[in-house]
Amino acid sequence: MTSYQKDFQENKLLINDKYFKYYLSPILVKNNFKHGFFTKTSSEIKLSLLSKHLNKNYSDCVLNQIHSNKIVFGSETYLNKRNEADGLVNDKHNQNLWIYTADCMPILFADKKKRCVAAIHCGRKGLEIKIIKNLINIFYKKGSSREDLLVAIGPSISKKNYLIDNKNLQNFYKQIAHKEIIPSLKDERIILKFKTENQIPLNLKKYAHIQLLNENIPNANIDISNLCTYESNYDFYSWRRSKTLSRQWSFISS
Repeated sequence: MTSYQKDFQENKLLINDKYFKYYLSPILVKNNFKHGFFTKTSSEIKLSLLSKHLNKNYSDCVLNQIHSNKIVFGSETYLNKRNEADGLVNDKHNQNLWIYTADCMPILFADKKKRCVAAIHCGRKGLEIKIIKNLINIFYKKGSSREDLLVAIGPSISKKNYLIDNKNLQNFYKQIAHKEIIPSLKDERIILKFKTENQIPLNLKKYAHIQLLNENIPNANIDISNLCTYESNYDFYSWRRSKTLSRQWSFISS
C-alpha cells in the first residue's frame, strides 16, 4: 500500500436473505454522504432493487459509459434513459448517481457545504482526456470552493497489475504532460523479472491523485482505496484478469 492509499470501511446490505458487501470512504462517512463502492455481488441483483434498499423514493441515474470526458446532470439520465457519458452531477435532491467499473476508477465527489455530489468512471483514457478537470470545473462554476470539495477514489487496479506497452506509456505522458509532475520513464518503470518493454506498470490512482492536487483539491480532502480489483478475485470483477463483461456498482446520493 502506498502512503496516500488507505483502508476503506467494509459494510454489508441484507437483501432477500443475502448480504451484499460494499466499502465506504472514511471522509465521505465523516461528512454524512450516503455512498458505497460495491463488490461483484452487486451485479447479481437488479439495480432498482439494490437502490430501493439503500434509499427509498430516490431516482436512479445511470449512464452508458464510453471512456469519454462527457459529464451530464442526473435528471438527464434515469434508468429508462441512459446517455452516453462517464460522469454524473446531481441537479436535484434524492438522486442516486451510479457508476460501474471493473478495473477503472470509480471516483465520487461531494461538496460538504453545498451538499452537491458527483460520480465519474475514469481509467487511463479518462486521465488522458481530463475528465477529473472537467468535473471539478463544474463544481467551481456552481460556486464550490476547493476547501469544501471531498473526493473518494474507490477500488480499482493497482500499479503492478496495470501493464502497458512503451508506445501507450509515451502517449499517456504526452496527453497529461505537465512539467511539474511528469517523472522520467526511467523513474516510472519497475523492471521486474520476465517484464518486457510491452509490460510497463502504470499507476492510475497516483495520476488521478496528481490531477486532483493540480486542481487545488487539498490532499486532506482526498481518500484513495488500497483495494486492487485485479488481485481481489473474490470481491471484484477485473477486465484485465479475465476479460469479463461483468461490472460492480458504486454510488453516491444527493
